[in-house]
Amino acid sequence: MSEVAAQLSMFERIGGAVAIDRLVEAFYKRMDSLPEAATIRAMHAPDLGPVKNVLKRYLSEWTGGPKLYSPEKGHPRLRQRHMGFPIGNAERDAWLLCMRGALEETIADAGARQEIDAALTKLADWMRNQAGNPHDAGAGRP
Repeated sequence: MSEVAAQLSMFERIGGAVAIDRLVEAFYKRMDSLPEAATIRAMHAPDLGPVKNVLKRYLSEWTGGPKLYSPEKGHPRLRQRHMGFPIGNAERDAWLLCMRGALEETIADAGARQEIDAALTKLADWMRNQAGNPHDAGAGRP
């Protein structure tokens, strides 16, 4: 990575709000159309508009852009906010399939794309909330 790129936030590296908008739109387009994503799509309301806006605000802040999420929602507490939805390996993988396709389509900077993918993969793995999740205390016990 160049010295200039190292000084930029990820938000700036990928193209700012325009890139975040394109990423989220591409992500939900995949969720709406890929058969592998039918289960996670069913967890969402028919109208994706509100959830798109939340994800755009979250990703803006998460990538180092304007703080658009926390002033309204507070700390993300993503896992806690998603506990009402069964998220296991299949759901994690479907989410990542949609996000990786969206990243590939919308983020030209390959290094930035890889960094975002690595971070989102860890986050998606952490979001699993079904029995046997190694992140949960006592998950390895019978």
